[in-house]
Amino acid sequence: MIDEDKRTTILTLAAAGHGTRAIAKAVKVARSTVKEIIKSGSKEVPRLVRAELAEPYREQILELHARYKGHLGRVHEDLTHAGAALSYQALTAFVRRHGIGREPKPPAGRYYFAPGSEMQHDTSPHHAKIASIMTPVQTASLVLCCSRLIYWQHYPRWTRFECKGFLAEGITYFGGSAGSCMLDNSHVVVASGSGKDMIPAPEMAAFAERYGFKFKAHEKGDANRSARVEAPFNRIDKGFLQGSDFADWKDLNRRAREKCDEWNALFSTKLHASRRELFAAEQPFLKPLPLYVPEVYRLHTRIVDAEGYVHVNRTRYSAPYQLIGRTLEVRETLERVDLYEGPRRVASHERGWGVAVDTQITDPAHRPPRGELRRQLALASPEETEILQIEPQLAGYVADLKKHVGGRRWPLRRLLSMLQDYPRATFIAVARDAHKYRLFEMDRLEDMILRQIAADFRKPESDGE
Repeated sequence: MIDEDKRTTILTLAAAGHGTRAIAKAVKVARSTVKEIIKSGSKEVPRLVRAELAEPYREQILELHARYKGHLGRVHEDLTHAGAALSYQALTAFVRRHGIGREPKPPAGRYYFAPGSEMQHDTSPHHAKIASIMTPVQTASLVLCCSRLIYWQHYPRWTRFECKGFLAEGITYFGGSAGSCMLDNSHVVVASGSGKDMIPAPEMAAFAERYGFKFKAHEKGDANRSARVEAPFNRIDKGFLQGSDFADWKDLNRRAREKCDEWNALFSTKLHASRRELFAAEQPFLKPLPLYVPEVYRLHTRIVDAEGYVHVNRTRYSAPYQLIGRTLEVRETLERVDLYEGPRRVASHERGWGVAVDTQITDPAHRPPRGELRRQLALASPEETEILQIEPQLAGYVADLKKHVGGRRWPLRRLLSMLQDYPRATFIAVARDAHKYRLFEMDRLEDMILRQIAADFRKPESDGE
């Protein structure tokens, strides 16, 4: 097939008076071809019109294509059963050539990112071998759009707590934040809306304000808008997770950070530099880190159980045995679980990542020395001393109560409070009955006192004679 340029040349030479033999020799095409082109007088390449085997079945193809929702295997099967002498390849070529069921692909766009203008964040589910067990992990990634500097970590679950903790780590790794953070329409960050109408959750908006950036979301179906962070996930899965065995979650994230440093330092033929070299030019445009940012933590309120533990995410963390029955404030960070009694930190544990449910994490210092509980029982607490000073008749009941509760002081505090609040005679009478029947539950004791007070109040006064 002679292209348009040669046809134009042949026509130009013919118009100049050159013969077909000379033109054929100069252009290096057959003399008959030169004659055909001169005879046509057109520089446009004629289209080849060939009969298509599928053309007689066009209406059937359109109907079956709609019925089977584009499944060409089913379409070809029905056409064959109907007697059509048509190969599957001829059918697919006909459908492709005539655009049946296919919209023309729009051209891909290109985005320009000024230094420090935007970073992108997203997550992707993967599997990693942790302690020789294939474990589902959530891979979180953060990328600076201009320099492509990347930071990623892995988590057993993905909530707003993990999201804030990861973003804080990533921004610290970069040494600053971009002006905006592009993400998909994730419920972890988004409170309502999508795309340009997205409204972030108040706590996430406050977090972003602290670091000086704003969350933005791309429109639904416009995944190319966040391609900077989407593209590396396949490389993380195939180039880092595949074939590796990690000792635990801590080892997984430590090696992930080392791999981040390695990839960021590698020369990229696409970028014509390493990410670190490009980042050196972008860094001055980043929002500087705040002078002070509190560590990201999740707050819980827990009562120390009878065994001396608090429960957080189905993991039990030990507390000093002297605090059994007390209400503590538990602060859970990505790395630690800290226990506070008021403003004082009374215990700190390494956070249990991916451990089996109902696992106990115990600090030996929180357990009493051998025989310590007996010694504590023998010693009089301030509450016991005050009770016996007010009413010595309760000595037997208090001694048995201490043995029953195993050194816990809150029942004695409750007993002291009731002794001070309720009528003395009624309290002594009820406590005597409670001791007789070995009743040491403070709620039931208080209920008996209130019933007795109510009965005394309803009792009619006897008429004097």
